[in-house]
Amino acid sequence: MPEPHTADGGTGRFDRLFDRLWDELAPIGRDRATGGYRRFTFGGPDAELRDWFHRAAAGVGLDAETDGNGNMWAWWGAPGPDAVVTGSHLDSVPDGGAYDGPLGVVSALAAVAELRRRGVRPRRPLAVAVFAEEEGARFGVPCLGSRLLTGAVTAERAAALADPSGTTWAQAMERAGRDPAAMGPDPERLARIGRFVELHVEQGRALADRDRAVGAARSIWPHGRWRWTFTGRADHAGTTRLEDRRDPMLPMARMVLAARAAAAAHGAVATVGRVEAEPNGTNAIASRVRAWLDARAPDTEDLGAVVADVAAEVRRAAEEQGVGAEEHQESDTPVVEFDGGLTERAAAVAGGAGGPVPILPTGAGHDAGVLAAHVPTAMLFVRNPTGVSHSPEEYAERPDCHAGVWALADVLEDLAAGEEGASGPRPPRPPRQ
Repeated sequence: MPEPHTADGGTGRFDRLFDRLWDELAPIGRDRATGGYRRFTFGGPDAELRDWFHRAAAGVGLDAETDGNGNMWAWWGAPGPDAVVTGSHLDSVPDGGAYDGPLGVVSALAAVAELRRRGVRPRRPLAVAVFAEEEGARFGVPCLGSRLLTGAVTAERAAALADPSGTTWAQAMERAGRDPAAMGPDPERLARIGRFVELHVEQGRALADRDRAVGAARSIWPHGRWRWTFTGRADHAGTTRLEDRRDPMLPMARMVLAARAAAAAHGAVATVGRVEAEPNGTNAIASRVRAWLDARAPDTEDLGAVVADVAAEVRRAAEEQGVGAEEHQESDTPVVEFDGGLTERAAAVAGGAGGPVPILPTGAGHDAGVLAAHVPTAMLFVRNPTGVSHSPEEYAERPDCHAGVWALADVLEDLAAGEEGASGPRPPRPPRQ
């Protein structure tokens, strides 16, 4: 391949641009002790991430802006209707991996640079989006930026959401220099999106089993989050007889076991991954415990059965121990079927002469799943050789990342050219490195 002049003023192939942007992004929000990332919305690392995105977008010739919900948009030319939009998110779960979200953002910017190198002149507007609070790690509701955009979550509810320290979403926005009064549904912006394509690291190992670097998503399992609050009585760990205790840890422990059993019974997955105890003393019986259930299943019926089984066991255990138990659903995401025509088209274009890439279901939620209820949406996956995600061990090999950029560039070129497809032949795919 030739060495083109790139939009950032240097020379180099798209893969070198990807590598440079990735290396710039890598240190931001990384915990030195764990090696994981703590990129929480409207926190210190978030401000650095936003500055990085604005600089990186400008480097590939895009004009970046931030909407009233904290989502960022970088446009190739003036914003307009029937736009082709790509992107992902930059926030993380606590001690998360480097690839979940950022891979889609860096790949989108590198893909735009590659299209410019090819001399592509899109007939439709093209944009790169970065959605806020996709993980829900700080304020509890996943995909909050895209849910606010589409009206799936009201501004009033979002404003009142609080992080573990008691800081609300509205307060955090203000401290980050944003105006909470500006958030809420944005139908005008949503109406501009004609197609949305999100590239993401695979959170599983289906592609590794198929020996394919890139795949596409068919659907997202229905899933949700439920917070249980167990209220007992604080007491002394050494002097309180077992029969006199009202220990909220016991029904919480039954909840963990019930989640595993219910998931196995219904072909689903269920996890209790977050627990908060008060007063959280080693030699004290807890007075209150909060625990979060994350449940996902192939269909809504199975998901409902899992949640019902867990609830029944939790209430039995709480009654046995004289402990109060209160359930609150924090989020609910129905099954998502991505646009079939767009998915097949993206899979075919991404696969090139080798035939369509594999089309797979996934149990992971994404902003693409929220947008799919409003605009034609598709997803591309990049192979994860171990399948590990939401962990510092999350990984994608660099040649596979480059293959993902190339596939995304091909798909964006095809979609931005019009229904008839790209106006001319594409350059040959670069060799695997």
